[in-house]
Amino acid sequence: MPYKKIGLKCGIEIHQQLEGRKLFCSTPTTIRDDKPDYRVIRKMRASAGESGKIDVAAAQEQSRGKTFVYEGYNDTISLVELDEEPPHSMSSDALYTTLQLCKLVKADVSPVVQVMRKTVVDGSNTSGFQRTALVGRKGKIKTSLGLVNIDNISVEEDACRIISDSVTEKVYRLDRLGIPLIEIGTAPDIKTPAHCQEVAKQLGMLLRSLPTVKRGLGTIRQDVNVSIKGGVRVEIKGAQDLRQIPLLVDLEIKRQQELLLLKKELGKLNKLSIVDVSLVLSKSSSKVVKSTLKKKGKILGIKLTGFSGLIGRELQPNYRLGTELAGRAKVIAGVSGLFHSDELPNYGITEKEVSLLRKEFKCSKKDAFILVADSEDRAKVALEAIYSRVEELYKGVPKEVRKANSDGTTHYMRPMPGAARMYPETDVPLVYPDTNVELPELLSVKNARFSKDYGLSSDLAAFIVKSTYVDLFEELVKKHKKIKPAFIADVLTSVLVEIRRKYNVDVSSLTEDDFRNFFSYLAADKIHKDITIDVLIDMCKGNFSLKKYESLGTEEIHAILKKIISSNKGAPFPALMGMSMKALAGKASGKFIATELKKML
Repeated sequence: MPYKKIGLKCGIEIHQQLEGRKLFCSTPTTIRDDKPDYRVIRKMRASAGESGKIDVAAAQEQSRGKTFVYEGYNDTISLVELDEEPPHSMSSDALYTTLQLCKLVKADVSPVVQVMRKTVVDGSNTSGFQRTALVGRKGKIKTSLGLVNIDNISVEEDACRIISDSVTEKVYRLDRLGIPLIEIGTAPDIKTPAHCQEVAKQLGMLLRSLPTVKRGLGTIRQDVNVSIKGGVRVEIKGAQDLRQIPLLVDLEIKRQQELLLLKKELGKLNKLSIVDVSLVLSKSSSKVVKSTLKKKGKILGIKLTGFSGLIGRELQPNYRLGTELAGRAKVIAGVSGLFHSDELPNYGITEKEVSLLRKEFKCSKKDAFILVADSEDRAKVALEAIYSRVEELYKGVPKEVRKANSDGTTHYMRPMPGAARMYPETDVPLVYPDTNVELPELLSVKNARFSKDYGLSSDLAAFIVKSTYVDLFEELVKKHKKIKPAFIADVLTSVLVEIRRKYNVDVSSLTEDDFRNFFSYLAADKIHKDITIDVLIDMCKGNFSLKKYESLGTEEIHAILKKIISSNKGAPFPALMGMSMKALAGKASGKFIATELKKML
């Protein structure tokens, strides 16, 4: 694709969680899966910011009228997360880590850091806003396609963790709320989808080089901003998989191109007129229609002049204009879907019923119609939202926030927020940062050092450097000099992957102390490395007993081998070796058993 010719502008935002305490209180940053101790139920409303205006995204969220439920724990959640107590002072550790990043990318650090409130009414913050503070600006990184400027580096608090979402209620967990985040936002200097992936990888490497960053699934999140000539900036949230980023950008380009082409084809739009067609479909065999009417709901619809054939137009692979309209209806009104004339007859609606519907809507061959089956109030709200999205088609590409789907397509989340959502946080004093910080060792440098100093292959060095156990690896290598560093690295990376995939065992329960104990037993010859997987699986399941695995003395081993040989006279060495390994599993290494067995034979 000629990205320069189509005027591609692309930038990326990265959010990285930090270890330690939460940003504005002293509670831990631990994510928990056990049963919560309590639930708090709230409603929220959008209020005007400093400019006197209500943010458009906040207004949309309020219109949905949802109830928000917050689950918490007595021992790890404070009144600050519940918004029942003012925030404490900002975490100095989180600020220090943010300043380290600023120094790495040569960003200008603000002499005064002002914490701001960013209005959020989707329930993900108990206060109705997110606290954020701009720390650095005008940084830069070198890439294969030139410099990419970094517009902003901020420290902010993470939102609640969503547990469930229904039409009327959202349930959140408070354990994630307040975890410190570093946010990096680049300028729109990214030139191609592959370049976007490169920038994300490089920024991720810089972030993971910082000593206090969290590691693991869900601790780093990427959002991508995309626009083309004639379009506008669209933000795509939740680009979790780095491998998917080029596809996300390419498919958003395609979506915007299709919307711009569609704009040229549209004629004059008719005024909104919602028609009740419940009577027309009263005898329909459609399951959705029958179910709705049985619940005393309605089948409502609107006519779209000149839209015949357009609602089924594909904007992205397997993602049509009808899907786009349905997405808006789902977010605004909570309806699960719609029918449109481009896909009918179908879904139990017959050709005869389609003909009757076209007469009811007074459609010509060039016109289309859309149906929504739900309660009357909800169906009306849904059709109004659909009509509003149709109106936007006449402008081309709407400025909005979208969510990444697993296949690289996206769906609508909310309008693009504006400046009206920001106002100063009056409960947190101004911060005057000390820019005298020490730089951490970059992962790229650490990778090369591990290969040189510890003799690791380039692949294994890269694997351990990116793992959660990189610091533990160095600790164990320095402590157990008789154990090969490559074996330690392999246990902390590849062996865990094998246990999870081959034996379907959850390795997340293993603690750093478990590994310290394992290598101490190994160094003291209390266990053998041949049984590494068996020991670690037992540790995962809480069944480990050193007595079970402790090595036997040479005399005891000889006695067992003698018994096997005498009971299986004439058996070949491989058969005897197999029986010996089974009898002495975990009691001696395979090498030792083979040597002693050969001697006795």
